[in-house]
Amino acid sequence: MKKNIALLFALFSLFSFAHAQKKISDKWVSLFNGKSLDHWKVGDNAGTFSVDSGMIIVHGKTAHLFYDGDVQHHNFKNFELKVDVMTNPGANSGIYFHTAYQESSWPSKGYEVQVNNSHTDWRRTGSLYGIQDVKEVYVQDYEWYTEYIKVEGKRVIIKINDKTVVDYTEPDDVKRSAGNAQRLISNGTFALQGHDPNSIVHFKNIMVRVLE
Repeated sequence: MKKNIALLFALFSLFSFAHAQKKISDKWVSLFNGKSLDHWKVGDNAGTFSVDSGMIIVHGKTAHLFYDGDVQHHNFKNFELKVDVMTNPGANSGIYFHTAYQESSWPSKGYEVQVNNSHTDWRRTGSLYGIQDVKEVYVQDYEWYTEYIKVEGKRVIIKINDKTVVDYTEPDDVKRSAGNAQRLISNGTFALQGHDPNSIVHFKNIMVRVLE
């Protein structure tokens, strides 16, 4: 009798956990509290990132700010991510996914989704950088817009204000050059890019929804 009760309790606990995980995966969860860089991590040139009025402001030397919080233990595979972004004229930045913390230099792991409406680089906002690039300008500087990224399996969808600008599926036998060997669908965290001292970019409402 006691064994049966223990078994039922274990099954109930397992069901409850699975149900809780399903509920979490159905929800949009914030990765940024709007007040500080708690749960985010940056190495060199940390002063490039600051927080004001509910925004992460990016302005300074080349640096990258990595999500290092508790959501999914900062390790995402299939997900939807949406971020509100505003650029100043001539600004360049990016949103990395499936990446990993680095103390310095450009992240070697994962993909970059471009933020650039008027920089000299022709790859514009929404580009899956160097993989499927966007030449068109869909939003203007000093204009808040939403950048949306969905990764499910090998497929990446990028939207700018609900307009799909990239729909890319990574081939099973994809080959990258030596310098881009880790530009692959895998798993990892997110990062925001500080590109150069002349770029000023604002991020807010950084939300993720985990997909099963």
